[in-house]
Amino acid sequence: MTTLWDTTGTAVVKELAAQRRTGGAVVAGVALTMVIVADEGRVAEAEDAAATAAEQHPFRLLVVVRRQVESAIPRLDAEVIIGGRLGPCEAVVMRMYGRLGLHAESVVLPLLAADAPVVTWWHDRPPRRLATDALGVIADRRITDISLAPDPHDALRVRADDYAPGDTDLSWTRGTPWRATLTTTLDSVAGRRGEPVRILGGRVEGDPGNATAALLAGWLISRCGCGIDVVKSERRPGASGVDQVVLQLDENEEVRVQADRRGGAVVIQPYRPDTRVALRDRPLGDLLGEELRRLDPDEPYSEALGAATRTTGLAERSPVRQHIWVDPAQPDALPVDPESPDEELRQSPRDAGAANR
Repeated sequence: MTTLWDTTGTAVVKELAAQRRTGGAVVAGVALTMVIVADEGRVAEAEDAAATAAEQHPFRLLVVVRRQVESAIPRLDAEVIIGGRLGPCEAVVMRMYGRLGLHAESVVLPLLAADAPVVTWWHDRPPRRLATDALGVIADRRITDISLAPDPHDALRVRADDYAPGDTDLSWTRGTPWRATLTTTLDSVAGRRGEPVRILGGRVEGDPGNATAALLAGWLISRCGCGIDVVKSERRPGASGVDQVVLQLDENEEVRVQADRRGGAVVIQPYRPDTRVALRDRPLGDLLGEELRRLDPDEPYSEALGAATRTTGLAERSPVRQHIWVDPAQPDALPVDPESPDEELRQSPRDAGAANR
């Protein structure tokens, strides 16, 4: 690891190239560039998650920490790491002071891995409109985490209003074991009957204020075309915010999947003995690794988000974002309206290329 104090973007690029020449055996190639935007208090957690995800998907890691944006003197401190504490990846951790943080893309763009997709993850409260952060505009995939918002329901609505294909959220990823278990269970019922199962209604029991519970209900609504309520559970739900899912089927049958406190769940279905399945809460690194398995638009997420917020047409929106300049030093300033011809917009060169593909 090399630490560069009060440095420049050019010096960081040169140091990374020098480290790659000497440590190339550690990282022979990268599949993508992971850009993490994190608050100082969450950097260690983000690095641990990135190290876990890098074991599955070798990438170049660029961590951006914006500090003291109001400072009059811009400054860049950087750590260049090949292997080491971050595992099998090459990384640059950048702490940007002053107004340099408002132009973080000027330092990040020269560090992107050549001909590799870009994923931006906000391990903090993301902007209400991702296009106001240029690090989101240059990304092919954008990952947020509604669980970090003070009001998850409001954040869910914000993400639906601002959605563009390529967006996803870790609250959605936390529900993957529930979706897999429900799909397998219903497939087994259909196999026994020899005909498709028709779901007439149901409920998700857990924390009604939890985004994962809302997205799980939205996914069921989008798949089943019937009403699915989110109700408060009498028991304390796990980290996913879901305690139990109950589905009413035709022919007066009911399927119930109930979490236990041993990292699993009990599946109760008609005409079969109760069975236990694994349904553990996964660490942050595993969630991040799952999101990096696919970089195309996550259509099931957009359908679930649309159903949960009663928003239509999410998948038909343009995946190309245009940068909207907002100066945080002017708290009363409103974001530029992309539809207004009188406002100046800056389109990312990467987006311009994507539009031509």
